[in-house]
Amino acid sequence: MRRAVTSSPPIDVAAAPVVRAPSPVTPPAAPRVPDEVVAAARAGDRAAFEHLVRATMADTYTLALRLTGDEEDARDVVQEAYLRAYRGIGRFRGDAAFTTWLYRITANCASTSLGRRSRHRTEPLADDALVADEHPDTDPVAMATAGALRDRVTEALADLPPRLRAVVVLRDVYDLPHEAIAAELGISVAAAKVRLHRARRRLREQLFPLPGEEAEARAV
Repeated sequence: MRRAVTSSPPIDVAAAPVVRAPSPVTPPAAPRVPDEVVAAARAGDRAAFEHLVRATMADTYTLALRLTGDEEDARDVVQEAYLRAYRGIGRFRGDAAFTTWLYRITANCASTSLGRRSRHRTEPLADDALVADEHPDTDPVAMATAGALRDRVTEALADLPPRLRAVVVLRDVYDLPHEAIAAELGISVAAAKVRLHRARRRLREQLFPLPGEEAEARAV
């Protein structure tokens, strides 16, 4: 049973659209968030925060769905993300765009959610050494431009272990720097790079297998 939320800002998470996530290779268009509205929300204007929620809800839900791979988990992540944003908006300094700040909060909430889920299953993954991508020219994220291939990438991305999927989505789709990804996922920058290499390599091996890799990709 889902835990009850005891307090919430003026948002209706139940209204979040239940849609298939867009292709992971299609960068989202940043929603228009006027600086004056952000400033008003920082000053405690409840209506301004409601405006920010309406402007960013669809993109926040899409990111949560991409990271969790589950609609119900994505709704929980969105709820928690806006709760944290509501409580912390007064401390938002404006060093980055509001949407970038919100994406980082959402990634952190998704990481927590995936951490709870992973307690029921584990997958060994060493993070102590960088893994080279021997074929960067066949990076699936860069090559997947056709609709059918994007659908294949979406399916392959969903098959990745959550902690690999999170890094490749945040880096290759939302263009967050390694430092921000590491901070929000609670890992080192080196570990973030390791996971990105591993995620890209698994995607390439599944989508563009070289001779001898087909069996290995199926075995992963």
